[in-house]
This record gives sequence, C-alpha cells and structure tokens, in this order.
Amino acid sequence: MKQKKGRVFSGARPTGRQHLGNYLGAIKNYVALQDDYECVYCIVDIHALTTMETTLALRQNTYEMALDWLAAGIRPDETIMFVQSHVPQVTELHTYLSMVTPLGKLTDLPTFKEKVRLQPQNVNYGLVGYPVLMAADIVLYRTNLVPVGIDQAPHIEFTREVVRSFNYRYQTDVLIEPEMKATETPKVIGIDGQQKMSKSLDNHIELAATPEETLQRVMMMVTDPQRMRRTDPGNPDVCNVFSFHKIFSTAEEVEMVNLECRRAGIGCVDCKRLMAKNLNESLQPFRERRSELAQNPDQVWDVLQEGAKRARAIAEETMQGVRRAIGLP
Repeated sequence: MKQKKGRVFSGARPTGRQHLGNYLGAIKNYVALQDDYECVYCIVDIHALTTMETTLALRQNTYEMALDWLAAGIRPDETIMFVQSHVPQVTELHTYLSMVTPLGKLTDLPTFKEKVRLQPQNVNYGLVGYPVLMAADIVLYRTNLVPVGIDQAPHIEFTREVVRSFNYRYQTDVLIEPEMKATETPKVIGIDGQQKMSKSLDNHIELAATPEETLQRVMMMVTDPQRMRRTDPGNPDVCNVFSFHKIFSTAEEVEMVNLECRRAGIGCVDCKRLMAKNLNESLQPFRERRSELAQNPDQVWDVLQEGAKRARAIAEETMQGVRRAIGLP
C-alpha cells in the first residue's frame, strides 16, 4: 500500500444534493487528495444547526450529500467518511477548548461578522462558538493538514492559536497544530452570471439532475450582456457559459467557441447546447454510480456508521490524552 503523507480533515454542511459549485470547489479536491493522504471527511450537521430554523430535511440532506460524495469517488474503504454528531467526543473537546478561548477573539473573526450581518435576528451562542467547534473537529482527529481556500486562513490560524493556548495552559503536547493546505478554490458563478452558485439563490446546476434538466438550466444561463442579437459579435471573456466550456469542453471546442463567438459565427443558443452536451457527458459516470448506490440507501448509511466507528476510535484516543492533561478524574 502506498505510504500516505499525513492526515487531512475537511467538513461540509449537509446541504443535500450537490451542485457544480460544490463539486468544482471542494468534492473534486476531496477525491484527488485520497491518492496521497489519509483523509477524514465529515458532514458537519451540528455546525448546520447554528443557522437552521428547521431540521425537517436534515437527515435527507445528509443522505443526499453522502450519496453524491460516494458517487463522485470518495473511497470509504480507505477514507473515513462520517456524520459529525455521530462522534460525541467532538462536543466534549469543544467544551474544553472554549475554556482557553477569549470571547473577543471569536467576535473579531470575519466569518462571525458576516453571519451576524446575514442573520441579525439569530445570533445564537452556537454561532459565536462555531470556530471553537471547528477547531475541535480538526484537532480531534490529529489532523496534519486542512485543505482550504485562502479566505479560510483566519480559521486555521485560530485553530492553531487554540491548540497553543490549550497545550500551554495544561503543560502538554497532546494536541497537534494543523497546517493549512492552500487550495485553489474556483469561484463558480451561477446561471445568473453574477452570484456564486448557490441553492439559496436558485442559480445552481445539480450534479444529479437529468440531462434534460441540465440542458434546461444551461439554456437559462446569462451570457455576454452586450450581445443583443445573433449577428452581434460576442465577448467570451465576460460570458459565464464560456467559463464552463473551459472546464467541460475539449481544447478544440474551446478554441472554436472563443473564435466564432467573437465574430458572430456561433450564437448563444448553440454555444449553450454544446456546453450542456459536454457537461452531461462529463457527469454521466457520476450519475450512473449515484443511481446504482441509490438502489440501496442502507449501504450509504452503513458507510457513514462504519466511518463514525473508525472516527470515534481516533477521537477517544485523543480525548484520553486531553482528559489526562487537564487532570479530570
């Protein structure tokens, strides 16, 4: 078996069926990291509670996300994949880490300020302590590397500071300071051509959509706003459809679209149809695997349960050291 370089941890909120933004921004990287690292991937359902007003869809969303991760190529025989709440040690560690975390540090984090702006009517205790729970997620599994975009760097540095504070107060080295593994996370623009792809904005394209649904969504995509007629030359540099061509079309097709759009040799409708065809072809293997997995939902839950069992083993070993360091009876 290939020697792994270290342990990677990453988590994501259970948002249900995943879209292209989720795939290009995170899942694709999750799959690739498995080749070189021991990976621990968590569906962070407790984190989700900080912004949820209802949990009616929480279980189904967790299942749908797990289904998409597996269909995309997560290998549960080697990767630990589980649900956050299935490892209760994380909330215990969260409590202990909160004792060495200044409140002012939490309220100064950019993400907290952004959440307050978005949900001023629901600034709950859990929201304030969110970064501490995130730190507990990371260090509980003795993580070496956390793959994140540069915008998440403050959270990784916060985690490192919490580890140093804990180890200093209790004169121990039981917790490991994780390193940030910077990733180039593309900002995937939605079909509106303006905002980041998001379910809440209904500007997304689901990975598991049918080819017909995918075509329908692609045909709704905003192109060059200055191109009013078929005979008008376009500018691919400002066209969101062209950005997807560069991902899902061949080099020859990208070159053709780039040239023909600029001289009005191809219209937006044909450009979209070609992109939709290539997108559907690219997603076909994923959709086939997903359909096969969906035939046996218990298998997906079994993967999550087995992943939680393996995660708990690591977590309890860490917690035994933590409790000893604190001096708990």
